[in-house]
Amino acid sequence: MIQEYKELIKLTKNKDQWKENIPYLSSLLRNESEKIQAKALWMLGEAGLLYPMSMHDVIPEIASFFDSPLPLLRERAVNAMGRIGRGSYSVIEPYWKSMFRFACDENAKVRLSFIWASENIAANTPDIYEKYMSVFAGLLYDEDDKVRMEAPEIFRVLGKRKPKYVMPYMQQLQKIAETDSNRVVRIHCSGAIQAVLSTQP
Repeated sequence: MIQEYKELIKLTKNKDQWKENIPYLSSLLRNESEKIQAKALWMLGEAGLLYPMSMHDVIPEIASFFDSPLPLLRERAVNAMGRIGRGSYSVIEPYWKSMFRFACDENAKVRLSFIWASENIAANTPDIYEKYMSVFAGLLYDEDDKVRMEAPEIFRVLGKRKPKYVMPYMQQLQKIAETDSNRVVRIHCSGAIQAVLSTQP
């Protein structure tokens, strides 16, 4: 395991070798080590951002980790889908709707990763989120501070691209920006509001 992990660290620094090593990284998803699997998922996400059309055969295997009992592997699988989906939404489209289950995951880091992955996808494919904004509105009140800190960011990302999706939540964002106990949450909510306002004539 130690040798394999060292090889992964080395490969991380050599982006020019990522594309040719996608099959190798995919093979590591069947490794017995959670640490190796997690690292491979992360690297497949980063490689998939650059070479999304090379990921077709790997996507189902990444998605299989959605059902992992290990939070770290669910987290990394969602992250990977977000990065690949940023590169090309069509590649991950069959699994996109199933990602929304993670908005209610029992693990806060997985919920956080769901928001982050959604931001990545929404950066280049914002239209698909029109009917799902209420999911992210709910996460604005998550019990975990880090989740609440990230939740406004999807409103900021979409506010720049599709302000009409965010407009119904402006009052909600304003209230949180004024009253939330967490300073970063307040700042991020204000940032989301400003993103929408900057698009207005």
